[in-house]
Parts: sequence; structure tokens; C-alpha cells
Amino acid sequence: MTTASIFTGLKVLDAATFIAAPAAATMLSDFGADVVKIEPPGQGDPQRRLSFVPPSPRAEANYGWHLANRNKRGMVIDLKSPASTEVLKRLVEWADVVITNFPHGTREKLHLGYDQVSSWNPRVVYADITGFGDAGPDARQPGFDLTAFWSRSGLLASTRDAGAPPTVPVWGSGDYTTAVAIYGAIVTALYHRERTGQGISVGTSLLATGVWATGTLVAGALANGTPFELHDRTAPVNALTNPYRTADGRWLMLANGTARWPGLARAIGHPELIEDPRFWDPEGFTKHAAALTELLDAEFRSRSFSDWRDVLDRERVIYCLIQTPEEAAQDPQLRANDIVVPLEGVSELDYTVNSPVNVRGIPKVPAKRAPDLGEHNDEILAELEFVPADVVRLRAQGAIPGAIEEKAT
Repeated sequence: MTTASIFTGLKVLDAATFIAAPAAATMLSDFGADVVKIEPPGQGDPQRRLSFVPPSPRAEANYGWHLANRNKRGMVIDLKSPASTEVLKRLVEWADVVITNFPHGTREKLHLGYDQVSSWNPRVVYADITGFGDAGPDARQPGFDLTAFWSRSGLLASTRDAGAPPTVPVWGSGDYTTAVAIYGAIVTALYHRERTGQGISVGTSLLATGVWATGTLVAGALANGTPFELHDRTAPVNALTNPYRTADGRWLMLANGTARWPGLARAIGHPELIEDPRFWDPEGFTKHAAALTELLDAEFRSRSFSDWRDVLDRERVIYCLIQTPEEAAQDPQLRANDIVVPLEGVSELDYTVNSPVNVRGIPKVPAKRAPDLGEHNDEILAELEFVPADVVRLRAQGAIPGAIEEKAT
């Protein structure tokens, strides 16, 4: 066991907005990286307001902001001001990693394109996220979680029951998935730099990670496979992998192959079905799935979930209670495995969600609140060797806001 963090001394410039790219920077901060987040003047990163936009759960705490931006230092810089280039250049020279998600074209206008950034710092690892990739007719189109990740990839069309229209999925889920992908790309690039001494540009897109998440189905389509129809709970392809409702109104998900059928038959009180010729092979299970689902529906409706939990566990049937997010938040398994962790510095918020990457034997940095808007402007400018007269000049030129505006939240 060591108390050292893996990325202690690593300097990261988070020049990104919303969720995916900033969340990747947060993952680096979890292992000790010094992350400086830059935001525009005014209201800052729009992510500051998403906790209060429906259908986000209503709460006093700005939980979404702290989730995606904990452990960072915050600056306000107006990248549209010509004078800001002086500050941005020093930040890039300071940084080991620069992360952005500004669209192609916009990033170049803001001096955040790779050619500009790498000319200032040839050793920098440049990481970017786009909606639809670097090439093709839609390369410069803005992409969002619900559009590029879910809708364009085929994932949303596939995650619904037969006869049901597409629904709005859990927003942000594609962003956080993409954050893990760009984190992996950054770590790969850091290993490349360790071996060669050279910086490099890495990236991913919401579309790429959405297609990866839909990989089985898209790969099947590439193989000219014949797709099954959308899932029908009352007549599924496999009745042993299907949700069922219990007497107390809870839903559980079965996830079993035919090898688990004898245990399930015993669990529901019908051991005679083990010898039923309808259920001797996978083809039979598929042919008679509707009849078996009807039987399982009736049986599961006859007892409460707590009763079923005992008998299913005894027969080693694979299942899980379908929990609400509120139930998941209180699940002791999450705390036992540090999936949720204490959050320091926020009076109305005690816990936040941890990132999913763990290195055994090396603890993560304790989660601390995300920065207020422009909270660390003076501190970081001093570290970049701007003297007080420089700061006055930069304020007068509109590169950074005045002291009062910096403290606004």
C-alpha cells in the first residue's frame, strides 16, 4: 500500500464544456492530477446549470457540477478576447494534457486546435471529443449524448420493447461512457510519451462510443446477420432472460441460459418441467417462449420479492432486482466498493459517484467540491508568473474578468 497518487505532478488543462470531456479530466484528478478548468465569463460552463434542468432530480445541491468537476481549480478566461492568447499559451506550456470538446473550426478560432497547441508545447498530450468524428460530412456538426451517442449509433432504436416508441434514455449516460474512453486514450498517450518523449493527439467521439456500446448488433449487421425482432416481454426470444413482476410490485430480471433451467424449474415449484420435451434444447425454448413466459409470470406474481430472493439464491438462478436510482444510491454494495464516496466541502451534499477505474493498492484522492466560477484566477495567474501589473492589464483588455465577477457562482 502506498499513499502516493499515480498522477501526482501531472498537469491538465480542461478547456471543455458539459460532461464527457470534463469528466475525463475528473478521472485524472481522482489519481492526483492538478486540473485547471477554464470557463467563459458570465455563467461559465453550461454544466453548472444542468442539475436544475428537468428531468434532472430536484435537489438543493448542484450535484451534477460536482460529479463532473470535483478536485479541479477553476479559472475564467474570455478566449474570444485577443489578449487571452497570452494566458492560454502559458497554460498550454504549463500543461501535460490539454482536453477540449469545442467543434472543429471553433477550436481553431479560440487557439485550441492541435497545430496551435502543439506548437506551444510539443510534448503535450492533446485529447478531444467530437460528436461525430474528425471526418465525413457531419464532422463539424454539434453532437450530444441523446443524438450522437444514443440515436445515431443504433443503440436507442434497439433498447425498447416491440410496439413501443423510442424513449428518452438516462441523459448523461453516453457522456460518462465516452469520458472513460477518452481517459483510456489519454493514459495510452501518456505511455507513448513516456517511451518516445513526444506529445501526440488522441480523441474519440460520442458516435464511436455509442456504436461500441451497440457493438454486438452493429457487428452482426456488418456480417449481414438477420436481426431478431424488438424484445417482446410476453413472447421473448428467451423466457429465461426476461423481467418478471413479483406479488409486491417489484420487478426482477432473469438472465439465464438453458443450463440454468433445472434450478429455475425447481425454484418455481415445477420440477416436472425439467423432463418436458418442449424444453430439451434451445430451439424448444425459443418455440415455446410465450407459453413459458405466461407460466413464469403467474408464478412470480404469487410471491413477494423477498421470498423469491431466498429460493432463487438457493437454486443458483441468475437474477437481479431492478432498482430505481434512489434505491441504488442506498445500496450497501456501492459503499462497500467505494462506488459512491464522501464529498468534501459541500454542506448540502455528503456523497458523490466515484469514477469506475480503480488501481488496487493505490487510493484515489478524496473527492473535494468543484470550483466556484473563476475561484482560482489570481492563484493560477501568479503560478504562471503574471505579475499584478499584468493582471490589471489583462482585465483592462477583457481577457479575464474583474475580481467581483470572478467570485460569482
